[in-house]
This record gives sequence, C-alpha cells and structure tokens, in this order.
Amino acid sequence: MLSDIEIAQNAEMYPIGKIAAELSIAEEDIEYYGHYKAKLSEQLFQKLDSKPNGKLILVTAINPTPAGEGKTTVSVGLADALHQIGKKTVLALREPSLGPVFGIKGGAAGGGYAQVVPMEDINLHFTGDMHAITSANNLLCAMLDNHMQQGNVLRIDQRRVMLKRVLDMNDRALRNIVIGLGGKVDGIPRSDSFQITVASEVMAILCLASDLADLKERLGKILVAYDLDGNPVYAKDLGANGAMTALLKDALKPNLVQTLEHTPALIHGGPFANIAHGCNSIRATKLALKLGDYCVTEAGFGSDLGAEKFFDIKCRYGGLKPDCVVLVATVRALKYNGGVPKTELTTENLDALKKGIVNLQVHIENMKKYGVPVVVAINRFQCDTDAELHFIQEFCESLGAEFALTEVFAKGGAGGKELAEKVCKTIETKPSNFHVLYDTELSVEEKVEKIAKEIYRADGVTFTAPAKKALAQINALGCGNLPVCVAKTQYSLSDDAAKLGKPEHFTITVRDVTLSNGAGFVVVLTGNIMTMPGLPKAPSALKIDCDNNGNITGLF
Repeated sequence: MLSDIEIAQNAEMYPIGKIAAELSIAEEDIEYYGHYKAKLSEQLFQKLDSKPNGKLILVTAINPTPAGEGKTTVSVGLADALHQIGKKTVLALREPSLGPVFGIKGGAAGGGYAQVVPMEDINLHFTGDMHAITSANNLLCAMLDNHMQQGNVLRIDQRRVMLKRVLDMNDRALRNIVIGLGGKVDGIPRSDSFQITVASEVMAILCLASDLADLKERLGKILVAYDLDGNPVYAKDLGANGAMTALLKDALKPNLVQTLEHTPALIHGGPFANIAHGCNSIRATKLALKLGDYCVTEAGFGSDLGAEKFFDIKCRYGGLKPDCVVLVATVRALKYNGGVPKTELTTENLDALKKGIVNLQVHIENMKKYGVPVVVAINRFQCDTDAELHFIQEFCESLGAEFALTEVFAKGGAGGKELAEKVCKTIETKPSNFHVLYDTELSVEEKVEKIAKEIYRADGVTFTAPAKKALAQINALGCGNLPVCVAKTQYSLSDDAAKLGKPEHFTITVRDVTLSNGAGFVVVLTGNIMTMPGLPKAPSALKIDCDNNGNITGLF
C-alpha cells in the first residue's frame, strides 16, 4: 500500500470553489488561499444564522496506545461514508501542530484512504493560523517586558509574571530560560519559559470565541502578571488586546478544504488535548452544523480527556448538543491494555482481550453519563480474528452500545458504510439527552474530584501545597466558578501513564493550578505533564525532505 503522502499526492482534488458551491456558499464569502484552500467570511455566519442545525457526531476513543487507534482517520472515513450514503456531511477537525509533525506523533490529517487534503499544506503552514496565534501571544509578551523596561507604571512584579512565550515546535531547551541579559537597554533579567503554541491560552481563546468582539474581550482578560501589591494585571491593562485582535482577525475565520473523496472539511484551531481542551473551534463546528445535515467532529486523545472537555467546556460555552458519540478502539489496543507486548499483538489472545476490554467499558459508561448514545467503531486490522471481533461486539451490545467495524484506512468511505448506517440509525432511534457532568458553581476542588471519581474512577484527589496556594489566589480573583481543564497523561485513566486498562485504588495528584481567564477555564496540572514537549532521539524531521521541484517526501 502507498504511504499517506503518496496517496494524498496522487489524489485528484476539486478546486475549492467547487466544494464551496456544493455547500451553497456564495463566491463573495470565499477567501482563496491558492486553488485548494479557502477561508470563509464573517458574513457567511450571519447569512446562515436562522438555518436549523444539523446533527452533531463526536468521534472519540479509548486511551491511546502504541498499537494505534486511528481516531482522526475514522472521523474522515465516517464523513466520507455518510457522504456516500447520501447524507450532506461536513467534517470539522483541528489543525495540526508543527511540534508533533516534526516530532513523534505525526500529523492530524487522517491516514490511508481517509485523509483531508492538501495534506502537506494542512500539516505544515496551512493558512498561517498557527503563526498568527504565535505572533499575537509573543506580542503580548514583548509589550509586558517593554512596560517593565519603560518605567513599569503598573508596578508589575517581575517575579510573578504568569505569561509565557510560545513557539509551534518541540524544543525542550526553551522550557526554562533567562531573558534580558546584557546591558541596561536589553531589558530586565528574569526567568522565563516557552510553551508550544497549541498549549497557549491565545489558542484556546481563538477556539472558544464566538466572534471578533468576543475574541478581543477574551484577549483582554488574559492574566499576564501580578503587581507588587498582589493585584492582577491583565492584557487590557497593557493595551495589548486591540493589536492582538488585529493579528488574529483572519485566523478567526474557519478554513475550508476537502477529503480525498471531496467531502467538505473545516479545519480550524488546534489546542492540545492533554494540556488544553483539545477541540477544533466552536465557530467551525457551528458553521459545519449550518452547512450540512451532519457534522462529524473529534476531540483529542481518549474520551477521558478529549470528550470530557468537549462536553464540559466546548459544548457548555458553545451551546452545542451532540447527538451521538463514536468511540474508536482496535483489537490490538485492547490486547495491549490486557498486558500483551506490542510485538505480540497480531496473535489471537482472547484472555488478554477480556482483561483489556475493561478500558473500553469505562469509556462507554463515561459517555453514557452525559446522556449521549454510543456507537463503538472497531478499526479493523488483517490480524483481527473473528473470535476476537465477536467477543467485542457481544461485550458492547451488553452495555447498550451499538457496534460497527471500519476499514476506512484501506477502503476510504466504502469501508465505513456499516458505521455510517449504525450512526444514522442510532441518531434516529436513540434521542440524545445531553447534559454536562458538573455545575460550575461547585468549587474547583469539587469539580476536579467529580471528574476524577466519575471519569477516571479515582478514589480521590490530592492537591499539593503549591496547587493549594495557586487555587487560593484564583478564588481570590473570583474565578473559582469557571469550568476546569485537567492536564493529564493521555495514556491512562489515571495520572500515571504506566497504569493501563482500568486502574484501581489510585488518587489523582494536582501539582499546580493556573488560570486561563480569557479562555474561561481553570487549568489543573497533574502528573508530569509539560507544556513544551521535546523531540525524540530520532524525530520525524529526519525523514522529511523536499526535492528541487518542491515535492515533499517522508511526511508520513
């Protein structure tokens, strides 16, 4: 089989104007970025405002494993399959980050014959949204340091600067740095650090903002520092939010591309899922719901992170109501959760499958806690046996979840028709009674404990002394009633990546708490989660190349 990039480069793409026309988007609402990419205008939102919403389908997964689950691939394949069975469907996904693209995880454009294209553009610079977010964030940082250099009228305490610079690249050397070294004119020396762009609050704000006015207001609320008396200093106090909005005005517009099978796709925004809230922008999802009868979207990593934040943060702020959850798993991943080494996953092992399937069970039960019907999608591999697949099907049906096999990686939309039909039938026969997990009026501690006990199945939560101190400051600012965004390892239901399956008798340790005031949530840091990843010993960048004709190779 061809590689992902070979499949994408051999694809026949439609001019993006044709994709837009199939959605009845007028020419004046299309802002072209070459032949195959476009942004959609602000006026389009206004034109579609009175149009009823389509059905919202969330694709999520079990905890990721080295065996691979293929959540984005299934999202793309499901959209294509719905399109094939005559359903007007729009796909809404996140934008990839250059960090994982050149690091270890890879891109976020799907795989095999279920991809969004132009794949190289989407995985690299795309329409410049990531660069705009990086620039807006770092403008605020520059204005903060310049204010302290130029007299510090706001009396900012340089020891209590909360803002971090960002870069859309994995670079561990920037995790802890010292800036302002040199002479007097070179700034005030202080400790600083970088985050990856997709972990920044500016990214989260872009994805949660409803329009330009809301974007500017949210940017102004970013907590940048405290003054010498312990009072908060916000971006608006520095007068920075207007210029930041100017940098982001085009980035706020959703990007239109297509799948290999010409299904329309809105790719917009990309907050990290184990650090931020892990969903594409509210604006893109809402636009997809207006443009199609079905919107397929996804949330990052397993449902304990991505779906929980999709429901409790994105749906809460966006007024969204999901109609169905598609929960992706593989036989191999479930056996891995049952203790089988990666090298032995191709051998039938029903005992390991029975042990590992408890991970899938927790995710099914968790999704039902939100009142949304569940369809389990098993991403099929050639090594899967009939006995293994039959066991999983019976197990899912015993929990009241529908079950379907998918082969979209190898067959595209045709390999997802069974799943598409099950999803449509589920939406028609099992109405969603969606509700969020917690009331924001609960204290931060109570909200974290509810998530930990009901979603992770922990015995409780322990807050370290630094976390308690940070939380007291957040409560003093009157921000304890915001939703919480838990930063946790994606590999386990616990905060320990080594605990697979369904861990028992554990507590979640909160080591720090930070306020994303503009985004509108409190970030709870657990385990050893870092907001600036590093490159592996052999990063993907070593395989990526470009020939003298501009043809890219090695990009997956």
